[in-house]
Order: sequence, then C-alpha cells, then structure tokens
Amino acid sequence: MPWTTSDYPDSFKNLEPDVRNKAIEIANALLREGNDEGKAISIATAKAREYVHGDSADRTKYVAIARNEDWVLMKEDGERAIFKEDTKDDLLEKAKPYVNDQNGILAVYHADGSLETTLYD
Repeated sequence: MPWTTSDYPDSFKNLEPDVRNKAIEIANALLREGNDEGKAISIATAKAREYVHGDSADRTKYVAIARNEDWVLMKEDGERAIFKEDTKDDLLEKAKPYVNDQNGILAVYHADGSLETTLYD
C-alpha cells in the first residue's frame, strides 16, 4: 500500500515537511520496484535529505557518546556538550529531534566507544 502525506512510516514523522514529502515519493517508487519496506525507508530518507538540502558533506556531524558517567550530544569536533543525560535512551530522545531540526548527521556510539550506528546520513 503506497504511503501518503497523511499516512507514512513512523520514521518519517520527525522529518521536515519538504523532506518527508520527497521521502514518501521516493519510498513509494522503491516499493514499486520491488524493494522491501525497511530498505525503501532508509534509502528514501537519505535521498530526500540530499535532494532538499544538497550533499551530506555540507551537513554538521554530531556524536552521542558516553562521557564519564553521563551520555552527551556534541558536535563531532566540539568540546562542549549540547545535551547531557544519565542514560543513552534519554539522550537520544532529545538528540534525534535536535539533530534532525539542524539537518545534521548523528553518530551514535556504544559505551565502549565503538560506533553503533549513523542516523540521518
């Protein structure tokens, strides 16, 4: 079933309207080509951001990392925390909308410092 501007995947809900609408268009095209939903959503999100905002090289990169006993969000090359929370889940609840609003890329790390995932790339 194709997605619409009023019925779309939950992962599109925090996207800017222009990016969301383009992502819906791209995801529907990918589904028609036989891609599975998860792959279509992922590709469509990245391509829609690129279409609306240009190349990802120009986008600010943020990191969600463990620091001492806390979890912090900061710019990749920054020294000061933008947000600081006791748990990773609490931090990501604030960080995801913030990074999305800034049209940034979010690298999420494990407590041991290894990369877990990259969002909004």
